[in-house]
Amino acid sequence: MNLRALAVALVLAALALFAAMNWVAFTTPTALTLGFAEVQAPLGVIMLIVTALVSGLFLVYIVFQQAGVILEARRYAKDLKAQRELADKAEASRFTELRAFLDGELRRIEAQSAAASREAVARVEQAERQLQDKLAEATRTLSAYVGEIEDKLDRLLPRPSA
Repeated sequence: MNLRALAVALVLAALALFAAMNWVAFTTPTALTLGFAEVQAPLGVIMLIVTALVSGLFLVYIVFQQAGVILEARRYAKDLKAQRELADKAEASRFTELRAFLDGELRRIEAQSAAASREAVARVEQAERQLQDKLAEATRTLSAYVGEIEDKLDRLLPRPSA
């Protein structure tokens, strides 16, 4: 029980105690004017009844207000749930788009890497061919020089007879 409810209960208990202690004064008939007529009635009892009616009306008002707050809270909870689901779907969509973008970028990088690899292999093969050509040319040149030296040696040195 909160502090306000406790305060209201204490005030009502004090009022009931006050009415019980002064019940004779509350029930004493008094001349009351209603505006168009005059009647004899106990003023204290009438005031107690009016106080009870006003308290009952406040209680009904509080119940309706609490019911409205509960219904509004439920409506907000439903709206919040719908917004959360919408945000989750949007987040999932962003993750899907991000995954697609990353997959595309990965494929592009792999294609670039494969192209660079093919180009490097082609350059190495071309360099190998050039090296083989130069080696073959050097071999031919060396063979020619060796042949010239053999010719010169054959001319200078007689061949032993067999």
